[in-house]
Amino acid sequence: MKILIASDIHGSAKYCRLLLQAFGHEKAEKLLLLGDILYHGPRNPLPEEYAPAEVAAMLGNIKEKVLCVRGNCDSEVDGMVLPFPVMSDYAAVFVDGINIYISHGHRETPPLNKSDVYITGHTHVPVIENCGYTHLNPGSVSLPKEGSKHGYILYDNRTFCFKTFEGNVYDKITL
Repeated sequence: MKILIASDIHGSAKYCRLLLQAFGHEKAEKLLLLGDILYHGPRNPLPEEYAPAEVAAMLGNIKEKVLCVRGNCDSEVDGMVLPFPVMSDYAAVFVDGINIYISHGHRETPPLNKSDVYITGHTHVPVIENCGYTHLNPGSVSLPKEGSKHGYILYDNRTFCFKTFEGNVYDKITL
């Protein structure tokens, strides 16, 4: 199963469009969103083409394929506007014998096992690290930090590929 994993859209219609184009191009079956979908937050600049209602409408076109966790910038109102549930700080996906746990990353890390994968957003910086489990972060769709690129992770057949919206793979890990 191909899964596209992204975080921190922050209301950018431009980067939401690019994300959905990548979702279609990659032929992914699911989209995991790691929070901070509509609001840019008080510490961030306005992203390009800031249009939260447009982002919600675009994501509504694939709502049955979305699994989303709540980020620190996601409010109760955001949950009412988005056409899919944004109720939890954590979610889990079990695929190809891998336990994948997702969270925005602003809450405490749950107890994890050595073979688990924990994917967070929040920092806007891509990460691959071993913390006694595998920790991944796709960076930010719209507001990347520390010189990173706008992008996402594509999961396919036990491999997590870090990709830019131009389709370039810049890092990967196979479990």
